[in-house]
Amino acid sequence: MNDAHSSSTTHPSPTGRRHGHGFETVAIHAGNTPDPVTGAVVPPIHQVSTYKQDGVGGLRGGYEYSRSGNPTRAALEENLAALEGGRRGLAFASGLAAEDCLLRTLLSPGDHVVIPADAYGGTFRLFSKVVSRWGVTWSVADTSDPAAVRAAITPQTRIVWVETPSNPLLGITDIAAVAAVARSAGARLVVDNTFASPYLQQPLALGADIVVHSTTKYMGGHSDVVGGALVVDDDALGDELAFHQNSMGAIAGPFDSWLVLRGIKTLAVRMDRHSENATRIAEMLGRHARVTKVLYPGLADHPGHETAAKQMKAFGGMVSFQVDGGEEAAVEVCNRAEVFTLGESLGGVESLIEHPGRMTHASAAGSALEVPADLVRLSVGIESADDLISDLKQALG
Repeated sequence: MNDAHSSSTTHPSPTGRRHGHGFETVAIHAGNTPDPVTGAVVPPIHQVSTYKQDGVGGLRGGYEYSRSGNPTRAALEENLAALEGGRRGLAFASGLAAEDCLLRTLLSPGDHVVIPADAYGGTFRLFSKVVSRWGVTWSVADTSDPAAVRAAITPQTRIVWVETPSNPLLGITDIAAVAAVARSAGARLVVDNTFASPYLQQPLALGADIVVHSTTKYMGGHSDVVGGALVVDDDALGDELAFHQNSMGAIAGPFDSWLVLRGIKTLAVRMDRHSENATRIAEMLGRHARVTKVLYPGLADHPGHETAAKQMKAFGGMVSFQVDGGEEAAVEVCNRAEVFTLGESLGGVESLIEHPGRMTHASAAGSALEVPADLVRLSVGIESADDLISDLKQALG
């Protein structure tokens, strides 16, 4: 990790400004109020569906039914908002549930969305197979080029959708620049911040309107929970999203909320290690004879490196690379790995390896978002970097 982007560097920090504390302190304390009855320092898991009311219409603490509100979920939602420097956080059953709620809140038949040229396969499937059935149209743009985004916008565009870093090609979008383009067209900018996490990047401070997370990934951090989140810095928009969250019901359960809240407490230290390990691995891959291309924004030759250095604290734990020998060679690398576990998902403490073309991004096959067949994606964990490097070397042969 470049010293210029260590934890001492100055980046937009709405979390610190709003709460008067550093990110690590906020991650541990926001929403984590000691239990008023017992003094327990960890919020209880309120595994409950309904609540005793103090007379008809007399809600105790505002709670009536756990789809509408649950104290454990509320603690997580407060924490999420604090970490992203927003006013309202909403926790969902999955990242796609969060995206679905967002799209049904903001879009109507006839509306248009600009999506990135290398979006997550599940997001692409949501647009191409589900949202399109509502009469919503979409077009693809290289979001690393603000001019390309501007050219893709129509009078019907309501949302510009960005992933940065993107999945799986690790593309970088200048959030502030694209926010200005979206704003000038009267559209909202949505940033999927899953790969970076709020520790490395805070899109709201850079002009985004809505931040999306799969909390399954770095926020949870231990491959033991599925969840999603939305964060906004607009009270009215937050209320609108909360109305649809309650109306559609894809909320995070109390135990899942508790697991994500627990994972977030170590987010900062984990992301530091993820980033350090990923940097070493990317550098090794760049020197390997069988690797034809390395995709990692921390490398100086990455086309988005300067932008990433400007808007991120470090470069994250995701690395993709292409191998000599095509698709079968890439699949064989995945199969030969031993310390890296062959599996989908990302962001856990353990390292994962996968073939996007056949696994996470199979839904994009044959489309403008189809990924290279010789691509391998790594989610670099927090194990010994030496062990991870040795494993990749033997897998590459």
